[in-house]
Amino acid sequence: MKSLVCRWALLCFASLVGAAELPPLDLGGVREEHLWVRMRDGVRLSAYVYFPAGAGPWPVVFEQRYAVITGTESRRELASIARAGFVAARVSFRGAQVSEGVWQGYRALGWGELRDGYDLCEWFATQPWSTGKVGTFGGSQGGFAQNFLAVTRSPHLVCQYMTDTGLSLFQEGYRIGGITRPERFKKMDEVARNPADNRALLAEWFRHPTYDAYWRDEDCSRHFRAMNVPCFTVGSWYDFMSVGSLDSFVGRQHHGGSLSRGRQQLLLGPWLHGGLPKSNRIGELEYPENARFDTQAHMLRWFAHYLQGVDNGIEKEAPVRYYVMGAVGEPGAPGNEWRTAPDWPIPAKEVPYYLQAGGHLETTRPHATRSSTTYLSDPLHPMEIPGTSFPGARDARKFEQQAEVRTFTTAPLTEPVEWTGKIRAELYVGSTARDTDFIVRVSDVYPDGRSILIVDYVRRARYRDGWTTENFLEPDRVYRVAFDVGSLSQVFNRGHCIRVTVASTGAPFIEPNPQTGAPLTLDFPAQTVTATNTLFHQRGQASHIVAPVVTR
Repeated sequence: MKSLVCRWALLCFASLVGAAELPPLDLGGVREEHLWVRMRDGVRLSAYVYFPAGAGPWPVVFEQRYAVITGTESRRELASIARAGFVAARVSFRGAQVSEGVWQGYRALGWGELRDGYDLCEWFATQPWSTGKVGTFGGSQGGFAQNFLAVTRSPHLVCQYMTDTGLSLFQEGYRIGGITRPERFKKMDEVARNPADNRALLAEWFRHPTYDAYWRDEDCSRHFRAMNVPCFTVGSWYDFMSVGSLDSFVGRQHHGGSLSRGRQQLLLGPWLHGGLPKSNRIGELEYPENARFDTQAHMLRWFAHYLQGVDNGIEKEAPVRYYVMGAVGEPGAPGNEWRTAPDWPIPAKEVPYYLQAGGHLETTRPHATRSSTTYLSDPLHPMEIPGTSFPGARDARKFEQQAEVRTFTTAPLTEPVEWTGKIRAELYVGSTARDTDFIVRVSDVYPDGRSILIVDYVRRARYRDGWTTENFLEPDRVYRVAFDVGSLSQVFNRGHCIRVTVASTGAPFIEPNPQTGAPLTLDFPAQTVTATNTLFHQRGQASHIVAPVVTR
C-alpha cells in the first residue's frame, strides 16, 4: 500500500496528508483522504477524497467549492456517493479555505491562463484508482464552477449534474440587476485563505463598473458551443438564480456541442436556493408530498448511467419536468402537480398587466392622459427587506406596508389563472436623482390577506440601456426601464389576487444606491441623495408587467 501511495504522488503531483485532523466519523467502510492537487502553475488545491471499499478502479465525481468542505454532513454525503461505487471528492477553490494561491473567485476556473477545473478533471481521470471517466456535481457556487469547467472541454469529463446554477458573474453573481453588494462580498474575507486577497478582488470589481472584457471572461453564456456533455440541471422557482438554471439548459440543449445538444434534462420545482434534498416545506408554505425531490438518489442514477454504463433508462426521460405551483391549504386547488415538456419555455400568451391609479392592477390599458404614483427613495433611511437571501414563499406584507413601497393588486380572480414562463417589467419612471433603483415583486394574495412572494428583481437605472454603458437620469424626464423579473409556474386560484409591488430600497437584502450618479465605491460614500421617484401609468407611458399566461 505504501508503494502505491508513493506512485500516486509521483504520477499525479499530489502529496497525501492524513485526514486525522478531522473529527472521527463513521463513514460506513469508506476511506477518507486529504490530497493536495497541483495545478499547472504549481499551486496546490486542497481536496477531500472518499474511496469505496475494494480495489477499484472507479469513476470519479467531484465538486469545486469556496465554502467549507469538511463539515459532518459534507463528509457523510460524499461517503454515501462513494458507497454507490464512485470516488467522490470536494475541492476548495484556489486561495479559499486552506488551498494555496491567491483568492480570485471563479477567475481561475475557466478558460484563461489558469484552468483549475480542467486540471482537476484531468488529474482525477489519470489516477490509478480511476477508470478515466469523470463527472461533476454541485449547486450555486458548485454550479457556476461546472459551467466554467464545461467550457474548457476536458477530454475526460463525461457528464454533469447542476443545481441552482449560474452562468455570468456580472449579471447573476456580483452585480444583480446592476446593483453592487459590497457588504455581502466583504464577508468573503472569511472564505479567503488571505483576507487581503478578497479586498483586492473587490477593489478590482469596482474598477470595472460596466460589462467589459473583464466581465466577459467570467460569462459562460458566451461559450455554449464549447460545452459538450450531457447535464442534468435542477432549478428552483423561489430563487433568482433560476435564470442561470434555465439559460444553462436552453444554451446547452440548443447551442452546445454534439454530445450536448438534445441530451440535457431540466427539473424545476417549488424550492428556495440550495438545500438538498429538495423539500416540500418552503418558507411559510407546505406543498403536497409530491413536491419533494431526492436530489442525491436521482444524481446517482444519472452518474450510474453515464459513468458506470448502467442501462437504467434515465437518458430517455422527459427533457423538461416542472412543478406547477398552486395554492396551499386549499383542498382541490388547481396546480401543485408535475408536468413534462419537450423544451423550455413552454407555449404561453404574453399578457400585459397594467399599473393603475389607486393601486389597481388590470389587463386593460390606462386611459388617463396624466396619472402617476410617487414615493421617496432615501439611501440613509431605506425600506427594509431583512437578510441576504430571497424571502420567497413568505408573507411580504411587512415590506409592502412600509411608507415608501407601492402595491398594485388585481380584483379577486373569478377563475384560476396560470402563469408559466418569464415575467418582464416595463416601467415608465422619473426621478429627481441622477441614479436610483427599481425593485419589482410579484406575489399571490390569499383571501386571508397573506401576500406570498414568488419572484422579484431589481434594476439600477444607470443600466437601463444595457450593461455596457452608464446613462444617468435628468429631472423632469420620463424613462423606460425594462427588465426580466423572473420565471415561475403558478396557478393563482379563484378568489386570490395578483399583486405587483414597486419600491426603490429594500435593505439589507438590496444594498442602497447612493443615488448621486458618482462612481460606485467599495465603502458607502458620505454623500447621498434622497430622490422622489415617479411611476407613470398613463396613456402612452403605461407601466406594466408582461405575464406568460397559459390556457388549457
